[in-house]
Amino acid sequence: MLIFITRWLVITVAILAASWILSGIHVDSVATAIIAAAVLGLVNIFIRPILLILTLPLTILTLGIFAFLLNAFLLAAVAYFIPGFEVEGFFAAFMGAIIISVVSWIANRFIQARGADNDRPRRPDVIDMERGDDGKWR
Repeated sequence: MLIFITRWLVITVAILAASWILSGIHVDSVATAIIAAAVLGLVNIFIRPILLILTLPLTILTLGIFAFLLNAFLLAAVAYFIPGFEVEGFFAAFMGAIIISVVSWIANRFIQARGADNDRPRRPDVIDMERGDDGKWR
C-alpha cells in the first residue's frame, strides 16, 4: 500500500513539474494535481494497455513513436475530464507526457517493492563443483 501511495505522489510531482516547465499545461492547485494523478494512474492501468494492443501494428510500423502519441492523447483526455487541469494543444500534451514519463521513471527507479521475491536469498550465478574421490561431481 505504501508503494501505491508513493507512486501516486510521484505522478503528482511529475504533473506539477510538467506544469512548471511547460506553459501549455496549467494546474490550479495541488489537490487538482493529486486528483489528476489518480485519474491518470487509473487510465494507465486499465485503458492504456487495451489501446496499446489495439494500436500495436501502428506502433511497430512507427518503431514505437506512436506510443508517445498515445500517451499524449491520454494526458489530454485526462485534462478534459478534470476541472482545473488544462492542456493547451497537442504539443503541450506530447511534451507533458514525455516529462511526466521521464520524471516518473527516474523516481520509480528508487522505489523498490518489498515482497516474497525480495526476502529470499538470491541464487548464485556460478556454482563451484568439485570432483569427488569416486569420480562424481559435487
